[in-house]
Amino acid sequence: MITDDFTSGDIKKQLMTMAIPVSVGLFFNTMFNVVDTFYAGRLSTSSLAGMSLSFSIFFILIAIVSGISTGLSALLSIAYGKKDHELVRSLTSNGILLTFIISMVLTVVGYVFSPVLLRLLGAENETLIEGSRYVRGIYAGTLFFGINSAMNALLSSRGVTKPYRNFLIIGFVLNLILDPLFIYGPFGLPRLGTLGVALATVVVQIIGSIYLGYKCIKILKLDFSIFEKKSYKIEIQSEILSQGIPASLNLMTIAIGIFLINYFIYRHGNDASIAGYGAAMRIEQIALLPALGLNTAAMTIAGQNFGAGQYDRVRKTYVEAIKVGMIIMTFGMILVYPLAPFLVGIFNKEHDVIFEGTRYLRIDFLAFNAYIILNVCLSILQAIKKPRYAIGLGIYRQLLMPFVLFTLLGSVLGLGLVGIWIGIVATTWSAAILTLFITRYELSKIIDQR
Repeated sequence: MITDDFTSGDIKKQLMTMAIPVSVGLFFNTMFNVVDTFYAGRLSTSSLAGMSLSFSIFFILIAIVSGISTGLSALLSIAYGKKDHELVRSLTSNGILLTFIISMVLTVVGYVFSPVLLRLLGAENETLIEGSRYVRGIYAGTLFFGINSAMNALLSSRGVTKPYRNFLIIGFVLNLILDPLFIYGPFGLPRLGTLGVALATVVVQIIGSIYLGYKCIKILKLDFSIFEKKSYKIEIQSEILSQGIPASLNLMTIAIGIFLINYFIYRHGNDASIAGYGAAMRIEQIALLPALGLNTAAMTIAGQNFGAGQYDRVRKTYVEAIKVGMIIMTFGMILVYPLAPFLVGIFNKEHDVIFEGTRYLRIDFLAFNAYIILNVCLSILQAIKKPRYAIGLGIYRQLLMPFVLFTLLGSVLGLGLVGIWIGIVATTWSAAILTLFITRYELSKIIDQR
């Protein structure tokens, strides 16, 4: 039985009903990362710089497991729209199998190669040591990140977003307790520093896997019969990968893009610049939470309606999601600009760190509405089984345009770090406009072919 059928009813209300729990959960997930960044900043500037550099490597893990779960969620939404319950069952079992295999491979590769990647980013001495300890600890828990992402795909494709929200809230509270215990080692515990930050994160993910697994069994009525050998089909796994790989590659380009940004920051700055950018990124993530909540809601609602052949409702979902997102994001812009120095100062009190983080936020806030357009459009394209645009758009937005603009503005015109921040805004808006035209074109095609 479908928990929520989005093929009829008020689309704006449905968007908010789904997006609000997702955004609340992601707020606590971001605050989870904020707590990590806060404690790293209190350890030392080298620890904060090491974790900031490690984020792009950590993001490779997130990109792959989230991409697969995004593809799985989109296909499940379409299957629910078609009322094809046998396909739902097959997608579920094969999606979980793929998640397990990919997570195991990622654990080994990430643990072995993460220090090499940090060196490529320019990390050395204490920054390299602290970054390596953190990211290796994270990759040791890849399986649990993957399981949680897959369980969330199963639930969100049916409009059930509250369990994942609850996990993220509980995870935030647990992290508040575990971080100082593992980092500083009170009560006779070992003092683990940045490794303690990673260990706290992995413990929370393990608890999340147990909780979300229980919720899937209770709400979705999953049973272990879906894991019978006959359930596994190469064609279903291929379909999941065909939807998931473009999403993963798009997210992967973000990780590579962060590599590129960090490389240019080091060319024109230092550890304090990296630390300031890392702190500002956490603040930006909080401001952009509505985009991520609408992302999940738009894909589920559009996917079900696409599967049901309700193409006018797909287009209306796209329009309403962008409209609501841009209204919310404008308020975020108004808040971030004046509060930027205070917000960055929460993470680190060094003048240079606060100065650079503030300067970044007061330039990049101009791109906030562009992020809304990008997220919603890519979700709609995923929902109508046009995920491959994401790869080209990701390469354009994260690699080609940044390299050209960072070189031109930062080096040739001598703007330094300001040129990099301006380049990020220009790149994001150009990518958003391009994505908007592509989405409108693909939607007009499916409506005309009706």
